[in-house]
Amino acid sequence: MGKNKRKGGLTGVSRFLFQSMKADEGSEGSQALEKAKESTAEKADDHPAKKRKMNDGSSYAENVDDTKTRWVEKYDATGLVPHYTEASQVPQHLQKYFSQRERFFSLYSTAPGCLLDEEGWYSVTPELLADQIAERCRCDTILDAFCGVGGNAIAFAKTCQRVVALDTSPTRLALARHNAQIYGVADRIEFVLTDYISFVRSQMTLPSHSNPESDDHQERRKFDVVFLSPPWGGPSYLSGSTDDVSALDNDKDIASSQAPEHPSYSLSSIRPIHGTELFDLTRKITKNVAYYLPRNTRLEEISELLSQERKRSSGQSLKQKNNPAVQSAPPVEEKVEVEEEWMGNKLKALTCYFGGLVSGQEGMF
Repeated sequence: MGKNKRKGGLTGVSRFLFQSMKADEGSEGSQALEKAKESTAEKADDHPAKKRKMNDGSSYAENVDDTKTRWVEKYDATGLVPHYTEASQVPQHLQKYFSQRERFFSLYSTAPGCLLDEEGWYSVTPELLADQIAERCRCDTILDAFCGVGGNAIAFAKTCQRVVALDTSPTRLALARHNAQIYGVADRIEFVLTDYISFVRSQMTLPSHSNPESDDHQERRKFDVVFLSPPWGGPSYLSGSTDDVSALDNDKDIASSQAPEHPSYSLSSIRPIHGTELFDLTRKITKNVAYYLPRNTRLEEISELLSQERKRSSGQSLKQKNNPAVQSAPPVEEKVEVEEEWMGNKLKALTCYFGGLVSGQEGMF
């Protein structure tokens, strides 16, 4: 569907196809992955290391080989959770995720090894998808509201000047920082132990600009983009219920049919609050939102996010119209762009872009 033909609140679906490589030992996919790594290594040798300036005026190479020179020992989380190197070490319910470890982190085996807790194994965004999203979200400062073990935060650190990564788990934050060190980007990420809801509400109580005459110089932080990847309710999101944790995402079932295989997912299943309420809260700090959702999310609910917001804006405008002292601009007809995230022949998730992240709406950024 061409961009000029898109109508309504939903601008359409963009497909991004990534080559899927099996990580199983001895498979053709594994051999192809090894060849790809060798090819990448050869290309890296042909080009000089890219340099980046530090705050003290020094510089460092961005090559992975230079990671050790910037490794901060106190942030090494080795031993906090197991780093599996063989399938025989992995609990049965995590076996399928372990086989995709290098899809999650291409540097999974780079010493001392990327680390994931149990939730991280089934919730981390595959690296190719994280990189794709990060390219779309390129900006100065981005807020990763639910950073988990750092898959998206690491990708954002490659395209954004600053990343603020939040999580409620000190363990996951430690793992995220550890993993970011392996990728050499930990210095560009600010890890904050807090829940996103409280963080936003506390920000909203602060002034937009600090008062130099006040003893309290705190002011509201400016975020260009917010990335929302909230808990979907566990692996059972595909079953249409967040109570049945046995309904795991089975790769064979996913690839077996073109027809819809799973019940529709509702934003009401989002944690810790209703997905619509989460979106509304986020839009108070920026209009530029990337919302990462299950592939079986109801598209009408996604479109309805803007419809409901427009209704609220219209109601507010009516109140302001009745008050001549208040002037406001008319609400802008905004659209949402839904991007299907594919790996090979498998649809993994949906990323919904709002505000200036939507093609044709860059002026809203």
